[in-house]
Amino acid sequence: MASLADRVRGNGRIAAGLLLNLLVSICIVFLNKWIYVHYGFPNMSLTLVHFVVTWLGLYVCQKLDIFAPKSLPPSKLLLLALSFCGFVVFTNLSLQNNTIGTYQLAKAMTTPVIIVIQTLCYKKTFSTKIRLTLIPITLGVILNSYYDVKFNFLGTVFAALGVLVTSLYQVWVGAKQHELQVNSMQLLYYQAPMSSAMLLIAVPFFEPVFAEGGIFGPWSVSALLMVLLSGVIAFMVNLSIYWIIGNTSPVTYPFSNNSQIRGSGGAEGLNNSLGVWCPGLNLGGLARTCAARSRHPSMCPN
Repeated sequence: MASLADRVRGNGRIAAGLLLNLLVSICIVFLNKWIYVHYGFPNMSLTLVHFVVTWLGLYVCQKLDIFAPKSLPPSKLLLLALSFCGFVVFTNLSLQNNTIGTYQLAKAMTTPVIIVIQTLCYKKTFSTKIRLTLIPITLGVILNSYYDVKFNFLGTVFAALGVLVTSLYQVWVGAKQHELQVNSMQLLYYQAPMSSAMLLIAVPFFEPVFAEGGIFGPWSVSALLMVLLSGVIAFMVNLSIYWIIGNTSPVTYPFSNNSQIRGSGGAEGLNNSLGVWCPGLNLGGLARTCAARSRHPSMCPN
């Protein structure tokens, strides 16, 4: 009975984590789109704010004894920190240059790419159920891209780069937590400032800093408040991503996250609607399959 109760509590915690990530991910998509459209805040600078707020949030958590930092060699985190920069920058550029619906559908391709990476590079095996779900996901993305009346080449390039870097990042997050024997907060506590430092060096080469339209340029109070709010939500998104991957698998997070696509809009007409719903309808089936990995480890990678 005790083991059953522990299993129920564990599943409840995972469900709560997935729900929290879903809610904050939806919030940050619409908030960032609002910031880009109404204020024109620069992309990389907004990403830098997200990283800094994430690190400050973790610093406060550490001071409150919510977690204990663990000393980690910087060389072990270099690629992870770099991929974190690419993950957020390219996904934000995709959001900036695509409709919200197209942006979300492009993210749905993260799951097939993660499965390919884990199969080829980590020799992971996946059940037939999981492999079959990739067919409607891919079909939905192709349908939406083909019939999207607002399709643009630059947005497609950023979306493709975002999918590739995001997939690598999410695989590496799970691998590093296992390799270094750290939890989500301990890993993100060291990785976030490294990513912040990388972007701090890169921002002046791509965006103005003190001039109008730069991170330290003249902004209205409302714009600054929206940017700060975006940073706080980004902290919750980043922390929940690490927690979900650490407690389930890299495959589970993108499927949870992609349930947003059914309510995000952006598709027009029957063909686009089919493109939106094909990936979304697979969420329940794969989520149940991956949730069962504790009972049947062969169904999802550990």
